[in-house]
Amino acid sequence: MTESDQTSTPAAGSELSLRRKLASPRTALSFVVLAAILALLLTRFDIAWGETWEAVRGINLGWYAAAVAVHYLTFVFRGARWRVLLANAARDDPAPPPLPSVLYAGRVILMGWFVNSIAWFRMGDAYRAYVYSADSGASFSRTAGTVLADRLIDLTVVVTLMGTGIAVLLIGGQVRPPLLLVVAAGALLVAVVGGLGAMRLTHHWVAPKLPGRIERVYHRFHEGTMGSFDRLPLVFGLGVAGWMCEVGRLFFVVKALGASVAFGLVLFVPMANGLLSAIPLTPGGLGIVETGISGLLQIELTVEVALAVALVDRTISYLSIILTGGGVFAARQLRAPSRALAAAEEA
Repeated sequence: MTESDQTSTPAAGSELSLRRKLASPRTALSFVVLAAILALLLTRFDIAWGETWEAVRGINLGWYAAAVAVHYLTFVFRGARWRVLLANAARDDPAPPPLPSVLYAGRVILMGWFVNSIAWFRMGDAYRAYVYSADSGASFSRTAGTVLADRLIDLTVVVTLMGTGIAVLLIGGQVRPPLLLVVAAGALLVAVVGGLGAMRLTHHWVAPKLPGRIERVYHRFHEGTMGSFDRLPLVFGLGVAGWMCEVGRLFFVVKALGASVAFGLVLFVPMANGLLSAIPLTPGGLGIVETGISGLLQIELTVEVALAVALVDRTISYLSIILTGGGVFAARQLRAPSRALAAAEEA
């Protein structure tokens, strides 16, 4: 039995688990959470909703289209970065699986974002590993390691860009960022470094004591994670480019609504929300991201305009992902029977 055969069962189990979670009450609960937050805003805060609606109605569609375009450009950079990580992890493999194209990798990441938007516990990350391993025959556990490395690098980029945004704000003397988020960013970076150190120690001291098959699975997972950390300047640069697309999206949304915000804050807000959504309290950060965007933007904008920016921004970063990612996800599921038939004929 080959390595890909050994990992096909966990991968298939991952897809079955995913489908169950998509249909579970917890998915519906995410929308209940959003409704509760909206109800809280409606009843507990003095918001002139008419002004928010007027701001949304006056949106400049040209700037909004630019926000949509730059948002989806992020999948090109993220796909390119993941492709590099997959190549890094397979560099010592005598028979490496075929590397995906940048567009394929970006499409799989889009599907993962769709799953993360409607399911709990970041199931989209596991689904991403499943799709690539199923399509390429690569080890599921090693592919999952590259996804973990991708997430850790993402968090490092977020903390770095957040620090840059804080520096810009402090140097400009415009606004002072919330201290709690600064401390949380530093703590998260320490946790990432500590986690990688613990993983290396575990590989040396704990893994050899595991049962044979579990040790082999962990070894491939460790190989995928730690082996991904090569060509770091390129990987980090692609990560920065991907996140700057998210900064560009917010910038164009602010422009579309005719508002004006300091550049340091435009840089800081997407990073802060990336930090908040890193902890999967709700699918896609639903309720948390909207509150975070509007709350931070109130440093310079009125609550009504800040809320308008948050709602318009989420039509791109959340609703459009459900539509486009869901379409790609559905297309893959419709093609699944034909792929299974082709595989059976080859066998």
